[in-house]
Amino acid sequence: MSKGQQHPDGRADDPQEGVILATLPKALFRVKLESGENITAALSTQAKRITIKLLPGDRVSVETSPFDPTRGRILERL
Repeated sequence: MSKGQQHPDGRADDPQEGVILATLPKALFRVKLESGENITAALSTQAKRITIKLLPGDRVSVETSPFDPTRGRILERL
């Protein structure tokens, strides 16, 4: 798959890096991406299984939704 294409299940191809700005209710986080955009992101299922702890200021790898660019999924803490 070339860069910029989507997987058959609808997820984006390349994760981006960002910094957590704030924790929100219901396990959501406000994340500022390197491109300057602010998005709302939730933990991925794999990250929930290994119970990573996230605090404001932590750097994370985020996969944005191709359907709603203001939403994303946190893949890992960097």
